[in-house]
Amino acid sequence: MGALWQQRMDSLRDYEVVRDGNVFATNFSNNILFSSEYNGARQYLNNLLKRYDGSSFDGVFCGGREHANEGGTCYLLESREPMVYPAFDQDRYLAEILGDLTLVHGIGKVTEKRLKIRGYRTLHDLMEHPKFRSNAQRAIGCLSTGSSGKITELICSRYAKSHPQVLATAGLHEPGDYVFLDIETLGLFSRPIILFGVGFLEHGELVVRQYLLRDIAEEPAALLATMDHFSSVHSALVTFNGKAFDAPYISDRLAYYGMGALTGIPHFDVLHFSRRRWKDELPSLRLSALEKEILGVHRDEDIPGQMVPEFYETYLRSGNCGPLVPVVEHNRQDVVSLARLFFHLLGEVYGHC
Repeated sequence: MGALWQQRMDSLRDYEVVRDGNVFATNFSNNILFSSEYNGARQYLNNLLKRYDGSSFDGVFCGGREHANEGGTCYLLESREPMVYPAFDQDRYLAEILGDLTLVHGIGKVTEKRLKIRGYRTLHDLMEHPKFRSNAQRAIGCLSTGSSGKITELICSRYAKSHPQVLATAGLHEPGDYVFLDIETLGLFSRPIILFGVGFLEHGELVVRQYLLRDIAEEPAALLATMDHFSSVHSALVTFNGKAFDAPYISDRLAYYGMGALTGIPHFDVLHFSRRRWKDELPSLRLSALEKEILGVHRDEDIPGQMVPEFYETYLRSGNCGPLVPVVEHNRQDVVSLARLFFHLLGEVYGHC
């Protein structure tokens, strides 16, 4: 299988290299690389091949180990990062939700204002209203479940999916419920996932587990290992652009192997909330741009995400593990920045340190 993919790699490029300063190309920023970025990455690749020539896999990735499950084996890397996260004020959030009469079908802002003047200040008050009591009862019933998924559906029936109240439903979960996910693939459509980055909180730290494919045949094992992180009924998925990319991509690969799909899990896509929060302030809303502007993170020796397939192909072809080093670090930092950005946004709505 790995040999077949090596034969196909020449057709995997999903981006275009354009000259530096071509501002018109920035409208397609996910699919372009400036020539300086591309040339720098190619030179970096050559340097990695020289630096790690003759090094063993375990020698390059010290502390890694083989991970085995029903799908076979893959390579597991684990790291830990101190993580500060806000204490979410559930009482304040629920009080505001109960005071939002527009969550009841048939009530808009004008009607809400009139109702509040007449003394109907909460959804519970509307239980006494002859016209809105049944719809108010349904809304209260939804809130009483404590389910972030059901409450999100209620809020999204009245507001945009990027509304702060939608983000705030994440606060109904315990910190240990969050599963931060980022993947590296061999392209954009129906190609193997070569690295799964999964983060979760443990004892005040973000634990990042990365399931790396030493060969394409190890993808089933890495998929199963990743899905094990969603075994809890309270799990909540957190991604960056994951609703459009990571989640459907994983579901596609699971279906390819007859393993089911990644569905039915509350999903918080940080890109959507970031757009709402910073679209008028920042020129770019890429994760790499947000981590620099909002979190103060500056990456050293990073590679463009679009070139991950080429670095991985070079590893497959040469047997030299060097090209995997920046791919693993790129993915690890994505997971860490995703978690920090998520908690930053969540803390702005109904949280405090």
